[in-house]
This record gives sequence, C-alpha cells and structure tokens, in this order.
Amino acid sequence: MADITITVTDRVGRKCASSGSKWEPKMGYSRAVRSGNYIAVTGTVGIGADGKYSGSMEDQARRSLAIIRAAIEALGGKIEHVIRTRMFVTDVSKWEQVAKVHGEVFAEIRPATTIVEVTKLIDSEAQIEIEADAIVA
Repeated sequence: MADITITVTDRVGRKCASSGSKWEPKMGYSRAVRSGNYIAVTGTVGIGADGKYSGSMEDQARRSLAIIRAAIEALGGKIEHVIRTRMFVTDVSKWEQVAKVHGEVFAEIRPATTIVEVTKLIDSEAQIEIEADAIVA
C-alpha cells in the first residue's frame, strides 16, 4: 500500500480521509469519513496509482479493497472493523472473481455484503466499485 496516499483533515467535527481522487473535490465528497466510532467509506473503484485500470475485475477489486483498507487505517480503524460492504459490478457473471478477492480479505471477518450489477460506473474503464462501513471497537 506504499503507493496509496491518504490525507486526513478535520471538517465540521469529524475526520475526513482523501485519496486525492479527481472526483473528490469535483463532487464534494471524502474517500472516507469518521464520526465517533463509525467510518463510512465511499464507493471506491480499483484505479491504480498511475491512473490506469487493470483489465480484470479481480485485480480491480483487489485494488479497491487496498484503497479502502488504507482509508480506514488512516482514520484509526482496521479492516477487521468492517461490518458491511456493498459491491457494484458491471458484469455480475464475474461474481466469482469478486468473491475470491472479498474472501481473501474478509474470510474471518464476515461482514454483511451485497453485490449488485449496474449498467455502468462513472468511469467507463471501472468494472467494480466497493463501499464499506466500519465500527471501531
């Protein structure tokens, strides 16, 4: 995760994490927000540090979860604190690729999860977008 940079700022009484995405200031959102012991991670695509996407949904899912982990950790949480994930995919027939990666990260944690097929994502090369919610114990 050395190539993932997360910056944290205080905004209106909560901590906000930014990954430097071009969409964050344009749309007015944070990669993740911590309020009390709750962390919400916005929909996160698996874009590389070089601004490019892997051609495989599996690799994009892996990268998305790495960015999510980095955001949670920047806000003082751990991946083990995740209680829910939501996965939006452009081709649900590839669900097993996504399940494999999700299982690598969450096999012991077992958060509630949802996977939904969508027509497209905001970035045409993105095949998956993942959200996560965590409660820091």
